[in-house]
Amino acid sequence: MSLLGPVEIRNLAEKLDIRPTKKLGQNFVIDGGTVRRIVRVAGLRPDDVVIEVGPGLGSLTLALLPEVRGVVAVEIDPVLAAQLPLTVAERAPEFAERLTVVLADAMRVLPGDLPEDLPTALVANLPYNVSVPVVLHLLETLPSLRTILIMVQSEVADRLAAAPGSKIYGIPSVKAAWYADVRRAGPVGRTVFWPVPNVDSGLVAMTRREPPATRAAREDVFAVVDAAFAQRRKTLRAALASWAGTAAAAEQALRAAGIDPSERGEQLTVEDFARIAENRV
Repeated sequence: MSLLGPVEIRNLAEKLDIRPTKKLGQNFVIDGGTVRRIVRVAGLRPDDVVIEVGPGLGSLTLALLPEVRGVVAVEIDPVLAAQLPLTVAERAPEFAERLTVVLADAMRVLPGDLPEDLPTALVANLPYNVSVPVVLHLLETLPSLRTILIMVQSEVADRLAAAPGSKIYGIPSVKAAWYADVRRAGPVGRTVFWPVPNVDSGLVAMTRREPPATRAAREDVFAVVDAAFAQRRKTLRAALASWAGTAAAAEQALRAAGIDPSERGEQLTVEDFARIAENRV
């Protein structure tokens, strides 16, 4: 099996009349060393089924197939979705049966749209413009996911992995922490992509864990998070006033949760937000 090199990727794109678009957030990985590194850092097991979002021309797909039991490639572009099985059949025929291509928007894909053997890992070079919503959607709809390794814009990687107390800690940080332990897994330079983006990238690793023990529903906890960071410069008493009904009701919920009403959202853990949701009157 041979991976796609830079010249082959450009030739294939020209053959298909593919012009990477900003609308779909398309930046194709053209460096073999980078895709091998992604697969290595992902810590995959031979019995894993990987969901890959936005496989593009197949650089990462070809590197994944020999390492796992199956790859489910979710591609929104019909031309790319039709080409991927042909590329795998040509360059890795011995692994062709391991590939399933799903023509769909990853923001809307549901378990019923996927093969019966549901994915245990997400490994993907995610489009910059939808990376956080896609990850949160898949974590919620696919409880089978055990591990995640994604390549995203460096700033997004920092936000996903940020800890309480950081200036960049916010909604993505808290919501990702509901589902998983999150960490930065290394930087990625610009020149491994075609076209070359005007921002750096980074790897984010997630390991699924149980959500916080709470009586509150996930949707209720996330509503508190959204309200707290919608006005992140305000104290929680003020920021949560509309969520609670009044500032006094917000203060009551905060004190019942053991949280100082003068704190700000960036100081709280996901467990703190869960306690606030529990104590809404």
